[in-house]
Amino acid sequence: MRAGGVELPTQGRQVLQFLVGLSLAAVLLVWGLPYFAKTSWSDIWAVIRTVPLLHAVGLQLLMLVGLWFYTFTFTGSLRGLTHGKALVINLCGSSVSNLLPGGGALGLAATFALCRSWGFTRRATSTSAVVTGIWNVLARIALPVLAILVLVAGGVDLPRALTDLAVAGSLSGLAIIGTVAAMLASERVAQRVGAVIDRVVRPLVRRRRATGPAMSVADLVSDLRSRIIDVVRWRWWSMSLGIVAFFGTYYVLFVLVMRETGVTLSLDLLFAAYAVGRLLTAVGITPGGVGVTETATSAILVGWGADAAAATGGVVLFSLVTHVMEVPLGGIGWLLWSLSPKKEPPAEGEEPLFRHGRVPVPGEARRGPRPDPG
Repeated sequence: MRAGGVELPTQGRQVLQFLVGLSLAAVLLVWGLPYFAKTSWSDIWAVIRTVPLLHAVGLQLLMLVGLWFYTFTFTGSLRGLTHGKALVINLCGSSVSNLLPGGGALGLAATFALCRSWGFTRRATSTSAVVTGIWNVLARIALPVLAILVLVAGGVDLPRALTDLAVAGSLSGLAIIGTVAAMLASERVAQRVGAVIDRVVRPLVRRRRATGPAMSVADLVSDLRSRIIDVVRWRWWSMSLGIVAFFGTYYVLFVLVMRETGVTLSLDLLFAAYAVGRLLTAVGITPGGVGVTETATSAILVGWGADAAAATGGVVLFSLVTHVMEVPLGGIGWLLWSLSPKKEPPAEGEEPLFRHGRVPVPGEARRGPRPDPG
């Protein structure tokens, strides 16, 4: 981004993006949410106040159960990581993403810093971040596709505009899932995709090549593919179990919240609204998709016949339990990290090798691996 021919500093750009996103989220929450859901904030809070405190505490505990299930995805992507540390990473990373400028980028940086403080290598940590990111994106894409199939199988009559949007979204989601699967299954496909990306980004990095080594996206994709395959072969079942249990628990939580606020729509309609909401949380225009997610989900529920105040109150309560509460829980996570024993990570070039589940031999390093027998 440039102003008057001067490139803004990266930090300034991040702050500006955060302020714009926060402003948009505020507008959507204060004005857009009640407007599109055809209700008012006074009615929304009146509904939320009907939920007993004990029930609210139970909902919060169920949210923590979902986060615990997600630790299986973390531990499956990073050898040696315990479930307790994985939960701390999740709490700390989410709190930073929701609270500070830079959002997801700073959340990823926090995850990297925590893992390095516990002695994990740069390569293992970065690979874990990429793999968990892919698993998350694929799951959020798959949810709306599954929801459409559930609605069609249940004979739900969808509006034409929603049907066209759903079909387009499903085809796009399947295309993304198919591309990632093909890249992991075939080195040739990965090289071709990398070459296409390389041609696109080459003009953007042309100036940097004059002062540094040439960057080949195809080579990066090939290296990243081998690292991902290594992790996936080791614990694909753990990562998949974690992601399915996490989203499944949050769906149960979503249903319970809706029942608490008086929404009586069928489970398939609630699942469709939940799936759309989970996909929209990945929207980067506001921190964590705040405002966008709540407005769209409420509008969908109201459009399917739910009481406006009850549906919107349920969506707001679900957001408070699953999103807003991540900030104070993140404070607890940072406290636990500060009390945990730290370990110096290995020096550059001394990272141990893990290939296809083989345990590294003591002293074996990246620069001097021992060949496999045979």
